[in-house]
Amino acid sequence: MTTSLADEPKANASGFETPPTGLTSEQVKERIARGLTNEAKEQTSRSYGEILRANIFTRFNAILGVMLAVILIFGEIQDATFGVVLVANAAIGIFQEIRAKRKLDELAVVVAPTARVMRDSQRVDIPTEQIVLDDLLELRTGDQVPADGVVQATSGLEIDESLLTGESDPVDKTPGAEVLSGSFVVAGSGAVQVTRVGAEAYARKLALEARRFTLTRSELMDGINLILRIVQYALFPVSGLLLWRFLGSRDIDKAMTDVVAGVIGMVPEGLVLLTSVAFGIAAVTLARRNVLVQELPAVEVLARVDVVCLDKTGTLTEGDVVFDRIQPFIDEAVVKQALGALAHDENPNATLAAIGAGIPAPDGWSRTAAVPFSSARKWSAASFGSHGTWVIGAPEMVLPDPSVTARAEADELASQGRRVLMLACSDAALDGETLPQNLEPASLVLLSESIRPDAAETLRYFTEQGVTLKVISGDNPRTVSAVAREVGLAGAEHAVDARELPEDQEALADVLEQNAVFGRVTPQQKRAMVAALQSRGHVVAMTGDGVNDALALKDADIGVAMGSGAAATRAVAQLVLVDGKFSTMPGVVAEGRRVIANIERSANLFVTKTVYAVLIAIYVVAANWRFPWLPRHLTIVSTFTIGVPGFFLAIAPNTRRYVPGFIKRVLQFTIPAGIVAAAAVISTYGITRYGEDLTVREARTATTLVLIAVGLWVLAILARPFTVWRTSLLGAMVLAVGVILVIPGLRHFYALKIPEGETLAVVAGIACASIAVLEGGYRFARRFLFHHAMEAETAAS
Repeated sequence: MTTSLADEPKANASGFETPPTGLTSEQVKERIARGLTNEAKEQTSRSYGEILRANIFTRFNAILGVMLAVILIFGEIQDATFGVVLVANAAIGIFQEIRAKRKLDELAVVVAPTARVMRDSQRVDIPTEQIVLDDLLELRTGDQVPADGVVQATSGLEIDESLLTGESDPVDKTPGAEVLSGSFVVAGSGAVQVTRVGAEAYARKLALEARRFTLTRSELMDGINLILRIVQYALFPVSGLLLWRFLGSRDIDKAMTDVVAGVIGMVPEGLVLLTSVAFGIAAVTLARRNVLVQELPAVEVLARVDVVCLDKTGTLTEGDVVFDRIQPFIDEAVVKQALGALAHDENPNATLAAIGAGIPAPDGWSRTAAVPFSSARKWSAASFGSHGTWVIGAPEMVLPDPSVTARAEADELASQGRRVLMLACSDAALDGETLPQNLEPASLVLLSESIRPDAAETLRYFTEQGVTLKVISGDNPRTVSAVAREVGLAGAEHAVDARELPEDQEALADVLEQNAVFGRVTPQQKRAMVAALQSRGHVVAMTGDGVNDALALKDADIGVAMGSGAAATRAVAQLVLVDGKFSTMPGVVAEGRRVIANIERSANLFVTKTVYAVLIAIYVVAANWRFPWLPRHLTIVSTFTIGVPGFFLAIAPNTRRYVPGFIKRVLQFTIPAGIVAAAAVISTYGITRYGEDLTVREARTATTLVLIAVGLWVLAILARPFTVWRTSLLGAMVLAVGVILVIPGLRHFYALKIPEGETLAVVAGIACASIAVLEGGYRFARRFLFHHAMEAETAAS
């Protein structure tokens, strides 16, 4: 044991002491009226107002909004069509996030934490937000403490405060000691009077913050943010140069229109939108599969995971422990009485509850002392006066000597995959948390677990996807090994006893790299194992359902909790499998991969536009040209070569495996593609406007046609390998552009005049040359730069 955050007993500032019967209904109403509740302002997702502000009041929306106002004042209404795109982007983002919010909030209610309180002499379960000051909380193993309080009564209550302090050892709580919100119960039970609620409680936000709508730090989001910062840094100086050049050389109306044309081309207005849409759709899709996404980009992080650490109980097995039989070494009747007495506990763990369901409580057995079960000790005990002291737990913990016959029998049964406990007795009294002297084996207790029918298939999926699996359990290594073998886990033949693991992180990492199955792992060792794997560059996912998994889930790159698990475990996890089905995990991984692969495609489209727009703007300033297109021309280009196809690419199916280097690949693709597009535009405009002396409308039309051709080929490259729907998407974009060019009214609206004769041949030649350069560069990159990503793409197809 160790010392707590507050060693000295705390009392309620009001001096009120809640009786064992709890508060009365009148007292509860009075406190609610005074606002003394545990309700928090934080929500499981952003409020509707926050959603509106986040999607409307963005930096790029502000820039485009100013440009829209400039066009409405100085230009023609046709050049304000990009405003429709601006409004549509915000509307789609708002709609998608509200849709995701509703789904997430509905699912969050299912796993919302509750608390047990005494009111009017009755024990009732209430949402943690309805706790009031001076409520009498009943805490049990696995509970996360929802509010600060003072212990009134305890039965071996042990609190883990490591999430608050980093201190690894559990704290023994006695009457008068303080417990703090955010900590969790690892052993025993107790009655606690609430002394601080809501915002007044210590670390009140801890559990709620884990469920908020947040953007987890990830490679994808880091890459998107880096791109946006680069664009932002380039946008203002380039737009300033455009304004300086155009205002000094032509009338105000034309100058301002040209400035707007230059600026809107540089803004990747849909990139953030599509990222949000992709995450939102992923959250809704997973919610339909009973997966609560507590941090939206967690699906992306899971796609990058290369090591999954999973527990045996509740993951490979159903998690419902059932009492099977006993194998006694003494009188069977005495053994059953002792087991019934041990199971007759106010706060039984799953094992004792299973035993209690099969063996009734005896008469005349009264507890005089007890040590509750904890994951660190792996045993519990109780003294029953003249009936002696009885201990039940892991055989190797209760009887450390492996030469004892009872131990050998237990080990043999464990190697067959049976879950075995040792019941031992002694005449010695309990002395703290040490085993009593002169323990004698009384019986083996056999429990049964059902292996999940989908466990083998799920593990096979991860293996085929190149994900390494580590089974980390608190059970006997032989039992864990037998179960792992039955579900077909590679390397399950040899199980490591965690009591023999080194404490040095490097040495521990070596053992983890070489082995797949570990038994008798303590909660602190689970945490150390996650850190050791991360130290070797692995992206680690941790699954679990027990309070002993909470710390490891918190430290892992992504924590996955079972919906039926402990409240503390659900509170720190990024994903909660509400129905507890481990077979849902492949679908979660697939969603993550879809998000990463699709956003990379869309980012390539948007950033390519930004690159060529910046280069063209700089050249126009240097050459003192008029801008080679109007804002309405860019609307055609952006809509049919970037915006619409980018949206469909962002939400489409995609099973490409994760390949590191998102930002590197995006820049390696977009910079050359942007340079080719810029060169094509500059060449076309220079030849048609200043070489052949065409009208400005004809020259701009020629330039727009070339840019559309280059943009569509960029789209064709990113849509590979072609499928029916991708081919249809590309064909639809070509058809849409064709309709605009064919219908006279649309040509007039977009100020297009198709050049004739030799000029059209020049335009076609430049477009074909640019396409040839793009295709050659793509094939070169596919072979020498992006071969890993391309192999993953091909495999997915």
